[in-house]
Amino acid sequence: MAKTRTRELRWTYSRVVPGASGRVLVVDDNKVIRQLIKVNLELEGFEVVTANDGAECLDIVHRVCPDVITLDVVMPRLDGFGTAAQLRADPRTRDLPLAIVSACTQYEVEAGIEAGVDAFLAKPFEPAELVRVVRRLVERKDRRERKGAPAGRGRG
Repeated sequence: MAKTRTRELRWTYSRVVPGASGRVLVVDDNKVIRQLIKVNLELEGFEVVTANDGAECLDIVHRVCPDVITLDVVMPRLDGFGTAAQLRADPRTRDLPLAIVSACTQYEVEAGIEAGVDAFLAKPFEPAELVRVVRRLVERKDRRERKGAPAGRGRG
């Protein structure tokens, strides 16, 4: 009889840890999109943690301490705007760079700006553009931390 191991945790850590370019929390209810974003960021040296929706993101954000969070908009339990608003309301995460990865309609952009989102990437997206957006947010966060200023909340 073979041993089997059950997985208690629903979110996953990336295999790329040594020399990582930064840690990204990818939040999307679509498993294929999550995996697509994860693989593209890992190929560029990022460490990636995933969550299935906004509620799960809020459950794990303090444990994984990401440098950037990417959020889908339409998700069960808690959507991307609600997640962004709650992250901004928490002093521990209010300056964390947030990027919406969604259809990016005019409504989504306006609601995202109101919720404090830093960048937007329209689906379907080019993998190179995803990497550029995330890298830019990580670099901006690093610069602000070196200067002693809060990260995030700037123009993306």
